[in-house]
Amino acid sequence: MTKDKNDEQTRNSDFADLLDKDTFQAPKAGDTVTGTVISSSKAEVRLDIDGVMTGIVRGPELYVEVEEYANLKSGDEVEATVIDEENENGELELSFKYAGQEKIWGDLRDAFENKTNIKIKVVAANRGGLVASFGQVNGFLPVSQLSPEKYPRVSGGDRGKILEKLKSYVGDEMEVKVVNLEEAEKEEKIIFSEKDVWNEKQKNVIGKYKVGVVVEGNITAIADFGVFVSFGENLEGLIHISELAWQRIDNPGDLFKVGDKVKAEVISLEGSKIFLSAKKLAKDPWSDVDKKYKSGQTVKGTILKVNPFGLFVELDNVIHGLAHISQLGLAPGQKINDVFKVNDKKEFTVVSVEAKNHRLGLSFGKIKDVDDKKEKELKKTEKKTTKESKLPAGQEEDKKSVNKDNKKDVKETKDKSKDTPKKPKKEEKKKVEVKK
Repeated sequence: MTKDKNDEQTRNSDFADLLDKDTFQAPKAGDTVTGTVISSSKAEVRLDIDGVMTGIVRGPELYVEVEEYANLKSGDEVEATVIDEENENGELELSFKYAGQEKIWGDLRDAFENKTNIKIKVVAANRGGLVASFGQVNGFLPVSQLSPEKYPRVSGGDRGKILEKLKSYVGDEMEVKVVNLEEAEKEEKIIFSEKDVWNEKQKNVIGKYKVGVVVEGNITAIADFGVFVSFGENLEGLIHISELAWQRIDNPGDLFKVGDKVKAEVISLEGSKIFLSAKKLAKDPWSDVDKKYKSGQTVKGTILKVNPFGLFVELDNVIHGLAHISQLGLAPGQKINDVFKVNDKKEFTVVSVEAKNHRLGLSFGKIKDVDDKKEKELKKTEKKTTKESKLPAGQEEDKKSVNKDNKKDVKETKDKSKDTPKKPKKEEKKKVEVKK
């Protein structure tokens, strides 16, 4: 009897302690609660909330996109958001979606602030880049932020082919950094960069190379502005069009093709960017150009390009010269494109040689021909100027009248001078003697 009485007093004491502590408050809609998984299936997940209430997550609120919510098992502890305080069964209606999205944004903020890497999934492509998701939050990965391996290098910059290449990445996972994060009520803006991750991984490898080092690799892509070369430990460098060869090149594809082996010298390192030169490994043909071409020399050349300012002329395989428009002997109003055409073979005169600056100036035709032409043009100009300087019709008549009157006055003066008697020769002699 005494024992039963003591047990009852103990139970009452424990219950009173629970009431005094008041540790549990019924959650409201919008609150985030932590629960323990009771059961889990593809259709629903049941949670025990502090041993007092049961909550249920079902249907679209399961949010399997986040790994934390995709593989739940009995006993796992997980967070959920209350969307209804009591459903038809008297249970808390919960959602992983709201809690999951908040967790996603938390992870994005952390990745942005601490510059850590995250994995995204490409869901779509457009001409500007890739749309990618982190959980159910979408961001954008611009073409410029792709790693060198995935950058769509298309000859001629064909937009259709670039888009086709970008679409091939849909469904792929990529490791990226968050380089921009803007949270707004109406629209969020998230920018990812795969290139930054690649740069970080290549830092130690790139550090092995210095300016002046010669590398050998294969051409991986050809662009209008140069060629890309893969070498070493997954590195890639650019040989700019101006560093491919000593002669002028309009299209790198005329000299190289993808897969070609090339040797080049490292000429610049800018962070993860490596710039190479192939022409530095070849002899500079301009070093002895003054032995082949001298000022005043008449040469034959092929017109490579016609520009508004002049002609680019090929004298041999490596030496090209410029014939400035002022040296072409064009008549006033004559257009350069009407007189000269690409691939025309013409005779030129060397007017200047600057080996140090890799410049050779030309004049169209032989020196004598040029001088004769200039003289003819000068005469034409003088003739035209004289013609244009004539007075208008009315003034011209006045001029004729004035000239006529002047002639009349001159005639009358001459006539008068005839009537005037001449002085005796004696007097003239005296006059002369006085002067002496």
